[in-house]
Amino acid sequence: MATSGLSRRAFQGLAAGAALAAPFVRGAHAAGKLSMGFWDHWVPGANQATTDLVNAWAAKEKVDVQIDYITSQGNKNRLTIAAEAQAKAGHDIMALPSWEPADKAKLLEPLDELMGPLIEQNGAVDPTVAYLGKADGHWICVPATVGSQIKGPCSRIDLLKQHADVDIQALYPAGSPAKAEGWTMDAYLKAAQACHKAGFPFGIGVGGTADSVDSAGAIFSSFGAVLVDGGGNITVKSDAVRQALDYYKQLVAVMPPDIAAWDDASNNKWLVSGKGASIMNPPSAWAVAKRDAPQIAEQLWTHGMPAGPKGRYAPFVPYFWGVWSFSRNKSAAKSLLMHLSQASSVEKMVAASGGYDLPSFAKLTTFKTWAEEGPPKGTLYHYPNPHNHQVLSMAGAPAPPKIAVQIYTQAIMTKMVARYAQGEAMEKTLNWAASELEGFMRT
Repeated sequence: MATSGLSRRAFQGLAAGAALAAPFVRGAHAAGKLSMGFWDHWVPGANQATTDLVNAWAAKEKVDVQIDYITSQGNKNRLTIAAEAQAKAGHDIMALPSWEPADKAKLLEPLDELMGPLIEQNGAVDPTVAYLGKADGHWICVPATVGSQIKGPCSRIDLLKQHADVDIQALYPAGSPAKAEGWTMDAYLKAAQACHKAGFPFGIGVGGTADSVDSAGAIFSSFGAVLVDGGGNITVKSDAVRQALDYYKQLVAVMPPDIAAWDDASNNKWLVSGKGASIMNPPSAWAVAKRDAPQIAEQLWTHGMPAGPKGRYAPFVPYFWGVWSFSRNKSAAKSLLMHLSQASSVEKMVAASGGYDLPSFAKLTTFKTWAEEGPPKGTLYHYPNPHNHQVLSMAGAPAPPKIAVQIYTQAIMTKMVARYAQGEAMEKTLNWAASELEGFMRT
């Protein structure tokens, strides 16, 4: 069923700004009505850019629109998606978190006719986007700018330089390609050990929430550690997985003792508090520090992942926009998605989010927002991976999505790390994981 109006937070923001009627267009109804359920952004003011873009399109096309901004707190967005899928009624367009397109593929309108022209004009999309956004060889959604993010390292310039002899700005200079050949998993571990010794540990959670799981997925990938391969075969008992666990055990030993209990707010708080030297996250911690701890913000640098034996992988979490197959106005929905995916529209959304949101198209990674945001100026330059310095990856891949999503949501990788780091024998940890994965095959 459709949500009834704006979320509380979006309502408050609009009421404070002026008119409650801002998200609605009173047109001539020439092209009918269109409703959309968008993700309610964490960044204050970011929703307004989307509202403005929708309203401008609606006024031109004479479509009567309704926008509902639906929070992800308490998984309200996912509950709304599930309810609409069951009822086969609700919004025309829905914002879909990473795993939802595969789960709802049979209820989504094919969008090949949009993605062909968009890829031609905006450049190729990352393979992770295709892995999540296609079913049976067809695009079933469009990659959304809003909500898409890379959860790479954000580190203290001063602490890395003082305690670990690492000049992170020299490795990842603003305005230039990375010079990070020596920035490896071994170098990262040595830096973490040095900062821990100095009293400023790195903070990477090994809990069950998304930030922890995404970090683990990238680190496992850097060792070539795959739990289930693309054919659905269980591959957890491999040398690569053993290497990843051995590495993680060393890393966990020099991080805060409570990281197994961390949620998605813990790493942000750790960095902003001044206690930590590095975390893995999109620029939300830096944005909060700008507001609450500017002396810390001016020392933060968002940069690339360390490289492992099998490559340099970064945690990538794309969002999507989908059109329900039961939409009553598919033509208007497709027209709006084309409008929101134009470079001029994307740039406005990126600017409104302070650089947090990421387009998935190759030609849209060099907007001035990332080069100019600060302090310090250029801190976000490498955030969108402008020089393809690293491979973007999704935790749980390359397993078939219906298996991968269970690996992800059940946090199998971080549970393995926690068990092994707490002293469980390697083979017992691997046997436990294999048993869990076998269960996923039966569901």
